[in-house]
Amino acid sequence: MADRGVDLSALPKEVRDQLAELDLELSEGDITQKGYEKKRTKLLAPYVIHTPVEPPPQNDVVPPPPSSSSSHAPPPSSSSRYRERRSRRTHRGGGTRDDRYRSDIHTEAVQAALAKHKEEKMALPMPTKRRSTYVQSPIETRTPPDSSSDDEDETSVRRQSSLVAPQNLISPNLQSPDAWINRSVQGSSTSSSASSTLSHGEAKPQPQSQAQPQPQYKPQYQPLYQPHYQHQPQPQPQHQPRTAAVTDMLAHTRIAPSENSAPPPDVTAVAPPTRGPRVDLTSEAVVRGMSRGQSRSSMMETADVGRGNMQRVPVNSRVSTKIQQLLNTLKRPKRPPLSEFFTDDAEEIVEVPQPDPNTPKPEGRQIMPVKGEPLGVVSNWPPALQAALARWGATQGKSPALTALDITGRPLYTLTYGKLWSRSVKLAYTLLNKLGTKNEQILKPGDRVALVYPNSDPGMFWVAFYGCLLAEVIPVPIEVPLSRKDAGISQVGFLLGSCGVGLALTSEICLKGLPKTPTGEILQFKGWPRLKWVVTDSKYLTKPSKDWQPHIPTANTDPAYIEYKARKEGTVVGVAVSKVAMLTHCQALTQACNYCEGETLVNVLDFKKDMGLWHGVLTAVMNRIHTISVPYAVMKACPLSWVQRVHIHKARIGLVKCRDLHWAMMAHRDQRDTSLASLRMLIVADGANPWSVSSCDAFLNVFQSHGLKPEVICPCATSPEAMTVAIRRPGVPGAPLPARAILSMGGLSHGVIRVNTEDKNSALTVQDVGHVMPGALMCIVKPDGPPQLCKTDEIGEIIINSRAGGNMYYGLPGVTKNTFEVIPVNSNGVPIGEIPFVRSGLLGFVGPGSLIFVVGKIEGLLMVSGRRHNADDLVATALAVEPVKTVYRGRIAVFSVTVFYDERVVIVAEQRPDASEEDSFQWMSRVLQAIDSIHQVGLYCLALVPANTLPKTPLGGIHISDTKQFFLDGSLHPCNILMCPHTCVTNLPKPRQKQPVGVGPASVMVGNLVAGKRIAQAAGRDLGMIDDQDLVRKHQYLTEALQWRAQTDPDHVLYVLLNAKGVAVSTASCVQLHKRAEKIAAALTEKGSINTGENVVLLYPPGIDLIAAFYGCLYAGCVPVNVRPPHPQNLAATLPTVRMIIDVSKAACILTTQNLMRTLRSKEAAASVNIKTWPIIIDTDDLPRRRPPQIYKPPTAEMIAYLDFSVSTTGMLTGVKISHAAVSALCRSVKLQCELYSSRQIAICLDPYCGLGFVLWCLASVYSGHQSILIPPFELESCLSLWLSTLSQYRVRDTFCSYSVMELCTKGLGTQTELLKTRGVNLSCVRSCVVIAEERPRLALTHSFSKLFKDVGLSPRAVSTAFGSRVNLAICMQGTTGPDPCTVYVDMKSLRHDRVRLVERGAPQSLPLMESGKILPGVRVIIVNPETRGPLGDSHLGEVWVNSPHTASGYYTIYGEESLQADHFNTKLSFGDPQTLWARTGYLGFVKRTELLEASGDRHDALFVVGSLDETLELRGLRYHPIDIETSVSRAHRSIAESAVFTWTNLLVVVSELCGSEQDALDLVPLITNVVLEEHHLIVGVVVIVDPGVIPINSRGEKQRMHLRDSFLADQLDPIYVAYNM
Repeated sequence: MADRGVDLSALPKEVRDQLAELDLELSEGDITQKGYEKKRTKLLAPYVIHTPVEPPPQNDVVPPPPSSSSSHAPPPSSSSRYRERRSRRTHRGGGTRDDRYRSDIHTEAVQAALAKHKEEKMALPMPTKRRSTYVQSPIETRTPPDSSSDDEDETSVRRQSSLVAPQNLISPNLQSPDAWINRSVQGSSTSSSASSTLSHGEAKPQPQSQAQPQPQYKPQYQPLYQPHYQHQPQPQPQHQPRTAAVTDMLAHTRIAPSENSAPPPDVTAVAPPTRGPRVDLTSEAVVRGMSRGQSRSSMMETADVGRGNMQRVPVNSRVSTKIQQLLNTLKRPKRPPLSEFFTDDAEEIVEVPQPDPNTPKPEGRQIMPVKGEPLGVVSNWPPALQAALARWGATQGKSPALTALDITGRPLYTLTYGKLWSRSVKLAYTLLNKLGTKNEQILKPGDRVALVYPNSDPGMFWVAFYGCLLAEVIPVPIEVPLSRKDAGISQVGFLLGSCGVGLALTSEICLKGLPKTPTGEILQFKGWPRLKWVVTDSKYLTKPSKDWQPHIPTANTDPAYIEYKARKEGTVVGVAVSKVAMLTHCQALTQACNYCEGETLVNVLDFKKDMGLWHGVLTAVMNRIHTISVPYAVMKACPLSWVQRVHIHKARIGLVKCRDLHWAMMAHRDQRDTSLASLRMLIVADGANPWSVSSCDAFLNVFQSHGLKPEVICPCATSPEAMTVAIRRPGVPGAPLPARAILSMGGLSHGVIRVNTEDKNSALTVQDVGHVMPGALMCIVKPDGPPQLCKTDEIGEIIINSRAGGNMYYGLPGVTKNTFEVIPVNSNGVPIGEIPFVRSGLLGFVGPGSLIFVVGKIEGLLMVSGRRHNADDLVATALAVEPVKTVYRGRIAVFSVTVFYDERVVIVAEQRPDASEEDSFQWMSRVLQAIDSIHQVGLYCLALVPANTLPKTPLGGIHISDTKQFFLDGSLHPCNILMCPHTCVTNLPKPRQKQPVGVGPASVMVGNLVAGKRIAQAAGRDLGMIDDQDLVRKHQYLTEALQWRAQTDPDHVLYVLLNAKGVAVSTASCVQLHKRAEKIAAALTEKGSINTGENVVLLYPPGIDLIAAFYGCLYAGCVPVNVRPPHPQNLAATLPTVRMIIDVSKAACILTTQNLMRTLRSKEAAASVNIKTWPIIIDTDDLPRRRPPQIYKPPTAEMIAYLDFSVSTTGMLTGVKISHAAVSALCRSVKLQCELYSSRQIAICLDPYCGLGFVLWCLASVYSGHQSILIPPFELESCLSLWLSTLSQYRVRDTFCSYSVMELCTKGLGTQTELLKTRGVNLSCVRSCVVIAEERPRLALTHSFSKLFKDVGLSPRAVSTAFGSRVNLAICMQGTTGPDPCTVYVDMKSLRHDRVRLVERGAPQSLPLMESGKILPGVRVIIVNPETRGPLGDSHLGEVWVNSPHTASGYYTIYGEESLQADHFNTKLSFGDPQTLWARTGYLGFVKRTELLEASGDRHDALFVVGSLDETLELRGLRYHPIDIETSVSRAHRSIAESAVFTWTNLLVVVSELCGSEQDALDLVPLITNVVLEEHHLIVGVVVIVDPGVIPINSRGEKQRMHLRDSFLADQLDPIYVAYNM
């Protein structure tokens, strides 16, 4: 880097100035990092001394850079070199800008708090990020330097920097911040302490050995992830080995319970859900999710066999380590909630906290109203303010009124009283007479006019303001709009609208700078009324005729001007000030401040409102004062400019904010000869702020040597509504200074005043703001509820009665009443008088000697768990935590959001562009500790956003309400985030303790009978044995049915296969299918020499070959095993599952196509499986015409017909045995339910590999004789409308599809219904469209589908669902007759307790459930308690058990564990009907008798499936269904495409796919946490944001959550972001 060899202090002054200017440009975002480096290098090039780079000298403040030899240190990038350089200059002279943005209010407290935590070693797991997510681009500052007036940042003051002593006083061995702060303090005569938090106690310097170089800051604790540099000095060497040991220990932790390691803590007080021994297959091949980019519908089912052993996941990955860290931090004892919070009532909704007996309560007597001194009557006070201007204009025309400065801080022009008067008169005349045509007058007295002037042009503003007063129109000063996107711009429109403004005055220069449309017109800003713009430069004004004089009436109660005010929720309102109030206020200020004619005043504040307007524009003119206006842009460039102006003009009064004191103090070293001896009053406008006291002390400490007198500093308290509330009067030299109040933060949070005695760290020091204004009356009332007078030791809102205050919110009578017409009441609720008071919005109390103390503002109040915290105090604490490395220019916003019945504190800060991840994370974790320790409040969320991206107020501060809105909308785009819901949410209902079941199943049944409740069971109609063709009686087997059809109706087409274009690529008639089956049977016996009863794997794409191969196997007497072929683009993920099924089923042979045979033997396949050990592979594409010697006929119908393998949603591979009897019964049942005959046509768009999909594709047509149109789902990817246009073209009445097909159509075609219409698609023919699934019906999807395609004729009654499970492939299916499926709404809270409580639609916490279809003929279901195995009553939640002739015969197992089969397939009830054998489906559901009637005339029993028992999550003793949480999560933000949840060691993990840009990733974390907490009363432990398509999905469109869990724990997801919630 160019400046390595340069001694910056030795450079010429102009070079140093240019460098400082460059630094400023970079810090404000006006130049990129690259441009900065380039210009800087160029400037320094002539002065570079080329020497080898050495480590810095021993007494340097900076720690040595990390050694490049460490294995993973990246080469220093330009930004890291820049950071190093910046830090090297941090303490030089006090000059770097970032030092301005520090806070010393809580510095000592913060250090003590962090030291306390040091022992505990808070090892917060750092979030995991993908690099691209947080690469910061240089962001252009949103506000041009001169647009703002006053406040870079309302918060910037909290940055009171340390009292910096000149560099030469600090000896090299005192370089630690504690040491030099304390050392510099001892020299101070007025401030007893470095920190305003302490006004007692001695500050002692801490000597340190000189040998050890001190880092710039002391790490208060070492995070686990601190890189260990070889020669980095460690401030606490004794802890070092322990940290490393902890890291190593965690890195190798196995979270398996072993003898010596304690199990992870149970965060939720409930054992993790145990998974039943579902599958007894074992295999080494554990198949995980699928690669990204692979389409979902063609996805392989991937299985994880043998999940009996849960500890098999490799847990030494970084994910597991981080989760273990998270659990370790959550293990620390939580601070008990402040009071015994919540009892778990039946409704489980949080109760109001009971008051804690130890809460401090106010004990004083009721406060008496405080009276200001009487307002003196002076004989020559003018009757109106305009009269004063007229007087000075006439008698003192040459006297200076205003001096404006240019951008460099030099005087630009001076406006005399004579000029001010004549220009104002010209403007008044022009406004009243010259705007419209001759006859009509555009403006009438009393009309409102907007004043739009930049801060750099006070002269134009003065003329405009007084011109309006003289014309008797009402000025409404507002900020200059810079763009359509200004923060709060539409709210300013609301102000203009409510005030009825139609005209805006501005200057020519300002008008040119306003944003314009391409045609040159001024933009219509969002929410603004249409405005007419008038330029008020002198050359455009008309001189009035000799006889015209402005009308100056005596001040009355009409409005004089309107001052804007932004309220807490962001709305901007106008406070109207009457003419008499304006005049009286000027008189009161004159009396209180003792203003004299002809004095000089230096004003740094915004002249458009508040103190800047009241003192610098109005009272100044009343007293013929000369005002010198210092614009904010000058202050940014030269913070000392106002001090220099005081010195040059011998000014008597200064009007500043704490920030100006602080910045001047930081920069004062450049000025040796400034004198402030002329000042008699330095008014500190925000002296009511809790942090102002340290600014005032520090400034006095530095400038006392420059003639500043201690009694000159006058803090005051103001608000737009009450105007000046109190101001400290200028003191008499030598008089004792007012006392300070050192208050207990704990007391303050309960609203009482307690002098702090116990914990000096949680103290707040406040200074008084003087006495009440002359002629005013003040009370303190409770801030919430009726305005009841406070007690003397109670904090309340200050209310004022005075003639000098605001009158109303203009145009808003409703809001006005509550603020401007308050009558205080006593403790009995009786009004204490008639006179109305105005609420000031300030919180405070009256101290000894009637001095007023202010401790905060109502709008900065955060009410958390019944305690009050002040946002400004929290900001001050956050700023005291080493912000210089992390926070950009001290920009921190604090607000609260309401989540789960309480306010939660959120802190958002801008991060410096050069801050490292570790620095930021460390800063965040320290802020947590500091705020927890000092304020006793937990933070909910801490977010860092890139520099310059928070919305700004016109004054450069942070627009809090917009920031909060961005946070809640998910458009804040943080680059770092830390959520702490575990620590701060203390009001969750108590976890449910499961009671031992004392009531047996028999008693339950008797209880139900006594209560008149029927047992929850339902049945389909009888199967019956009559059939028109006597097919069943003759042919018990499908093979016989096919042969019979080939003889009796050979040319009847059974199958038609379509391609993507909708063209029939192949068909199969009865005889063709029979002949192809014969060829395959012959090949099996000849080529494969297969014996009867052996298993044969069928590996085919969806089509007719698959059907032929199936019947070929049956003809040969083999057992077909249908397997989804591997995906050629993704063999690594899909082939192992194929291999596993082949191995598990012990297949003797594989039937497949030529293409797939090549794939199985390819090099690519060899990479993932052993291809040398495949069984015999027969390709069935070109077989010779042979017939088998005979067609096999099974000896009994109980023999196995085929094996059905499928991957369950929990990721388990299960194969079930389906007998010939079951096949016949199932086909017959479907035939009856759907009325299938040989004359009918159905369309199938399903995967034909398992379950009911396979039955419909391969078996049903052969049995019933109807024609099936086959549409392979993967064809929809190239032609979305294929399925729907086929339905229309073939006039199909019944169709079957899967959820993934329905979703494809809904998402892909939902917007194109008009296009489908024009293509002639008409779905009015469709009578039933059944979704085949093994899950709870997806109501939202089926509804959207029905609604969207209603336009192309789809009947809303057509769409319904089917339900099957592994033990019984088809339990429900809607069918063609019977009532429509019904929907009920159940209460989610009851559902978590395994109860069903029906509620009305729209009830809070209600969940809509749709009936799963009509129960098939021959099927009976009963609802059973899974623990006691006793039957349950109607509308109770339990496991669905099924009895039917087509139940599977059992699991296909290798080891033949019969216990499993007996349990799942042949179970008896423990009570009631002990004879019937039932199969357990593993699904929870309930039966409800409805009002609808069956065809038989009986009332219809509806079965509602709620979810799989294996999938449920047990958290806090309650049962949750993942789909419910996922539905909530998907609603949280528009960028969430899909989500999945699972638990790990009782932490809830949410994985969300991000479909937006990666910068949205971190926005999702708080939104997901909020929604799950609000709707499910659960705290999310880990939030994982991934790319679309990462969540694995099986062929039925069901999420494979267990695979996802395994991939997450094995760290295979490549997440965009992982957040570990604390």
